[in-house]
Amino acid sequence: MSTTDTTTALRDRVETVLAATPTGLLINGEWREASDGSTFEVENPATGEVLATMASATREDAAAAMDAAANAQESWARTPARERAEILRRAFDLVQERAEDLALLMTLEMGKPFAEALGEVKYGGEFLRWFSEEAVRDYGRYMDTPEGNLRMLVTHKPVGPCLLITPWNFPLAMATRKVAPAVAAGCTMVLKPARLTPLTSQYFAQLMIEAGIPAGVLNVVSSKSASAVSEPIMADPRLRKVSFTGSTPVGKQLMKAATDNVLRTSMELGGNGPLIVFEDADLDKAVAGAMAAKMRNMGEACTAANRLLVHESVAEEFVAKLAEKMSALTVGNGLDEGVDVGPLVEAKARDSVEAFVADAVERGARVVVGGARAEGPGYFYQPTLLADVPRDARAVTEEIFGPVAPVVTFADEDEAVELANSTEYGLASYVFTEDISRGLRIGDRIEFGLMGLNVGVISNAAAPFGGVKQSGLGREGGAEGIAEYTTTQYIGVENPWGALPPSGAGRPA
Repeated sequence: MSTTDTTTALRDRVETVLAATPTGLLINGEWREASDGSTFEVENPATGEVLATMASATREDAAAAMDAAANAQESWARTPARERAEILRRAFDLVQERAEDLALLMTLEMGKPFAEALGEVKYGGEFLRWFSEEAVRDYGRYMDTPEGNLRMLVTHKPVGPCLLITPWNFPLAMATRKVAPAVAAGCTMVLKPARLTPLTSQYFAQLMIEAGIPAGVLNVVSSKSASAVSEPIMADPRLRKVSFTGSTPVGKQLMKAATDNVLRTSMELGGNGPLIVFEDADLDKAVAGAMAAKMRNMGEACTAANRLLVHESVAEEFVAKLAEKMSALTVGNGLDEGVDVGPLVEAKARDSVEAFVADAVERGARVVVGGARAEGPGYFYQPTLLADVPRDARAVTEEIFGPVAPVVTFADEDEAVELANSTEYGLASYVFTEDISRGLRIGDRIEFGLMGLNVGVISNAAAPFGGVKQSGLGREGGAEGIAEYTTTQYIGVENPWGALPPSGAGRPA
């Protein structure tokens, strides 16, 4: 199929896929309108056109969703792990079957190029497969106490109903990364998708219904008002956990609210990731890693390489090589074949990125590539490379969340570590060096929950994902991911041998 034919085929499917996407609220297994009939619109950031009109959950709807989750919890917790695993596996298969539909929705509502959206479908689907396998392997233990007077029976139980709040930048993967371990552990859920990108989550929820998830186990309450959903649910004493991915300020507010009911919390918050290039790095590998870590998702990722820290002896060559790659990127509508960089998610995001660049230039930075909005409708900004960036520029001290790469130089290893750690955030980091000992040494010294050593993309369903400092707490993915949705219970059992024998005597034969 030619490039034109591929683009035409995608555009021809838009109406069909949108028509198949639920626009209501999923409460106790049924899609319904908002209690007061209120709605909100979802916009295509590439064109400004309205894609869909969604039911907007009210406080009453949020309470109804919480009722459904609480009422379903006991029976769902008793559902055999194998049955929960099979639901996840069927959901995985359905995601693979509908991969193009899911990718199309993501491109429409979030803007990422279709090829990249297909990559997210593959990545997001892996959480369903991984936790389908983990569901039956949530081990406890049975053993004597050290004194021998008791047997310890230690089990893991589902923590209970959970509120899951997802961001707009990875509409499928952030939903599957939270829903899959909750299902595996035996928890019921209320899912609150982001206002800007709810369509993918709604479609995914319908796939979960097709996969056999019982009524009330997964409830979805999209809304134009985040507080209308979160406040009544967070105040409900039946809620036992909140998992949030988003900004640090909002995460802090949720953590404060969680104290009233002593809720379990998982918080994946902001980032200001450094990408460190040492003088002995393979520069071609480092440039490839920088492109992946910076330009993935148009830079709208908490794991993005926000600051490129480059040894002063190789900075000029690195900038030249990176400029060549960034200049070759094609900006446009993600539905068009050959597009590398889609729009930012909304006008406010584009304005923010523009302000970061203006601030850096005002402080003395040099624009090597880009540095301006792209012409035409939609919220496009050119891929931008900045050199000679001062360390007090906002693009260095704050999270950019856009396609802007600021380069800062350093002189030695100690200075690189100091620069990397000079932020309140601690999520993702990247190090490029051919000295493996140095790489591991840097891993010990930098304050980040994730580090890529000579690679620019490290997220994986089998790996624990999460940060330190103000990037949050808890881990998603990996064996650690299911533990976030369980609580440990210890039962002391009378010693089956009866009373302990006298000191020094053996037990009965």
